[in-house]
Amino acid sequence: MARCRAAFRARFRVRRRAAARPMRRARPPFGAWVYVLAFILVAAACVSMLQWSVMVARGHVTPWEFFVRMFPGASGTGKTGQLQFLLNLLIIGAIYAVLVMAINRFWFASGVMLVVVGVIAVLERMKVLVRSQTIMLTDVTLMASGGAGGMGDTVTNMPAGSGEAIAQMSVTVAALVALVALAAWFDGRGWLIVTPRRFIGRIRRAIAAALCMAMVITFGADLGTSGSWAQGFAAAFGDKAKLWDSIEDAQANGVAVGFLRLARPKVMDQPAGYDQAAMRDIANRYSSRAQALNASRTTDMRDQTVVMILSESFSDPTRVPGVRLNEDPMPYIRSVKANTTSGLMLSSGYGGGTANLEFQALTGLSMVNFDPSLSSPYQQLVPQMTWTPSFNQIWAKGSGGSQSDAADAADSADAADAAESAGTATAGSEAVHPYNPALYSRSVNYRKFGFSHFYSQSDPLIADHARRIDRSHYISDETSYDAVLRLIENAAAGNGGNGGNGGDDGDGGDGAAQSGKAATQFIQLVTMQNHMGYENWYDDNQFKATSSNATPLDDAERTHIDTYAKGMNYTDQATKAFLDRLDAMSRPITVIFYGDHLPSIYRHAAADDANSIALHETDYFIWSNKAARLHDGGKATGARSENAYTSPNYLMAQTAEHMNARVSPYLAFLTDLHRAVPAMEPPVVNVTQGWDRIPEGSPLYLDASGRRLNPAELPQSTQRMLRDYRLIQYDITAGKGYLRDLGFMDVPRR
Repeated sequence: MARCRAAFRARFRVRRRAAARPMRRARPPFGAWVYVLAFILVAAACVSMLQWSVMVARGHVTPWEFFVRMFPGASGTGKTGQLQFLLNLLIIGAIYAVLVMAINRFWFASGVMLVVVGVIAVLERMKVLVRSQTIMLTDVTLMASGGAGGMGDTVTNMPAGSGEAIAQMSVTVAALVALVALAAWFDGRGWLIVTPRRFIGRIRRAIAAALCMAMVITFGADLGTSGSWAQGFAAAFGDKAKLWDSIEDAQANGVAVGFLRLARPKVMDQPAGYDQAAMRDIANRYSSRAQALNASRTTDMRDQTVVMILSESFSDPTRVPGVRLNEDPMPYIRSVKANTTSGLMLSSGYGGGTANLEFQALTGLSMVNFDPSLSSPYQQLVPQMTWTPSFNQIWAKGSGGSQSDAADAADSADAADAAESAGTATAGSEAVHPYNPALYSRSVNYRKFGFSHFYSQSDPLIADHARRIDRSHYISDETSYDAVLRLIENAAAGNGGNGGNGGDDGDGGDGAAQSGKAATQFIQLVTMQNHMGYENWYDDNQFKATSSNATPLDDAERTHIDTYAKGMNYTDQATKAFLDRLDAMSRPITVIFYGDHLPSIYRHAAADDANSIALHETDYFIWSNKAARLHDGGKATGARSENAYTSPNYLMAQTAEHMNARVSPYLAFLTDLHRAVPAMEPPVVNVTQGWDRIPEGSPLYLDASGRRLNPAELPQSTQRMLRDYRLIQYDITAGKGYLRDLGFMDVPRR
């Protein structure tokens, strides 16, 4: 009887469905080829919608242009192997397949896919309009945990152009969904995959969906790892990361690939012995070392204004092998270097990588310790860090010199915006960069570091006084220095800042007007005047480059060097005027000046591997004005032998020593490490570096004479410090942050 009842119910259900859909029963199901074609077309539409979301900025690459690059000559570039559209199609197709398998209704799943991608595309476009940055995994995770993250402005504001974007995408999605619905009407098939036993069918679909999702997750997990199968697979489709700009990367390589690339970069392997006890031991040892150093130091860094200047592509061209100039392009800076803390800085870049040098100078961390996969910390690491100590935080209002306290607000759930809240940002630090604030995600990262203001090329502080020299594309160093002088003068008057990209107005004074004491500051300046290329920009250029060996310079190389030398000379003159202005001020000011990398114009020198180190040596100096020299009792010194060579991670420790200023345990550690290993950088090459670090090779260590050091032959005490460095860097960037509550970053007042 039970079997009869079951059979009757089954027949009844079939008849009821047939009666409810008489029109559908009359239509035959589509053939398999229709589903394959529709699947490809829907996935392609999704890829195109995502590409539409980023075409409003930078190169304005349209979805059609992104597609036709697959065909030689179609895009006008003449390049072949540009198959990034196909790679993104595979990624989106795999996610689409998961949805189809889960729902088992092809046309319904297709409609859902189109709607979801349309919403994501609109949000992506809105973030691009607001932040000049694509959506990253950190945005998703922070929103899931209740914060807005980098999407804060997008969620709370409607940027200009949002209404048009929403209308365009709504019409597009509606039209595509209508086509899908029409196809569903004509298709006589209900379930896409029908099996005799429903449970078995579900298991099969679940396995297929799991396999597709596993492929996406595995690919995304390894895409950011240098030398991985995923990176090699993507490279076969023409993928070449552009980590200086997430929008440019998305336009060139696809939104899906760009998102996955930054989803899970490998930071560094956990060092042996890493645990809470080990980090407490390190904190205690270097706390004792800081006390020993501070016993003879008489000043406080926070009683001075410190200006850290990254001078774009600044490096003495007369040191380049095979190059001779008819005139010295930097006579003033050469004279400054002869009379203060100065030397050569070992750079990890040649022709590029500015933000990596900037990151190291601001944090004291070194690219040496990172995994080769981490090629751009500003894009791959900083957005995901839960603790972002940086030296500018020493000047934080109310922090007492603790980078841990100063970073608390900036590292909250809404990390991108928290530093803007009243009383939580680093009120004593400001950043200036006369260019696009979105490059290297500076506008976001500076907020996370706790800078209270960020003045970029569009800010009135720069824009109202911007000057470009002759036919140069870039704002002059004179303009950049003028912006810094204005900030210093405003703080001296107790007026605070002018307002900028990423901060509230009027906070720079830090109570100066009430206390009668001029507020001190940390000012970060990244210049642009000498950025590539060097196409005969300047009038009345007296510089002439010639070869100093048997290999002559060709016309193009000679023009580039001549133009670059003239730009260097303009920087030299502007720097003299700037330091003269500072020297005349009654408040103590110290300047850190360094070049980030050489320009990639020395083709003949770069062809010889013997020139590798020479092409990665830039110039630096640390200088104090007259008031600062009086402030420290004349104890500032540059005489220590290790100052002849340095790397950017040491600059703040050297500055504290130059100022005879008291240090935190972290700065005490960097002081000792600099004396033992004056310079360090990851493996370097002689060509303009792309964004794949070199997985092979060994880090480069130099002694005080510029000779290479073999780490295995170093004293045990030095090898221990190098191990400590890896533990410290891991704890800050990828570990549990044990040092955060151990006072490791705290600078004592007395």
